[in-house]
Parts: sequence; C-alpha cells; structure tokens
Amino acid sequence: MKDEISLCDLAPGEQAKIIRVLGNGLFKQRLLEMGLVKGQLVRKVKLAPLADPAEFVIKDYHVSLRREEAQEVLVARLP
Repeated sequence: MKDEISLCDLAPGEQAKIIRVLGNGLFKQRLLEMGLVKGQLVRKVKLAPLADPAEFVIKDYHVSLRREEAQEVLVARLP
C-alpha cells in the first residue's frame, strides 16, 4: 500500500492507524500483546534525548519502542 509508513516515521504528536505488524515468532506476539493490532489508533508522544526509544500511546497507555521495533509496525497517517 502506497500510504504505509513505519511507526518510527511518525512525528511527535502525530496519530495513525495500524495497518499490519511485520515480523514473526515471539517478537510479533509481544507487539500484538502490547496492543499493536490492526485497526488500532496510535499516537507518537515524544522521543528520548538521542531519538531512541520513542514513546507511543495505544489504548490509553504509554509504550516505549526502540526504532528497530517501531519499524516492524506499518501505519497510515490520519488527517
């Protein structure tokens, strides 16, 4: 899909809808258990001082993900 970007490409304050989660095995399962599921809204809150990790809000709770973890989640920006 042309409008897909990775979660790490969102700017702080930007909101998106999860399209799919890449990866496999325990890593993918862990992301899904944290609420990173298709159709869920996610907002990037802020970046750590060295830009890694980033803080996201999913289902009213805060999650910190490293850049390589956030790249495995594809999202579509919301207007």
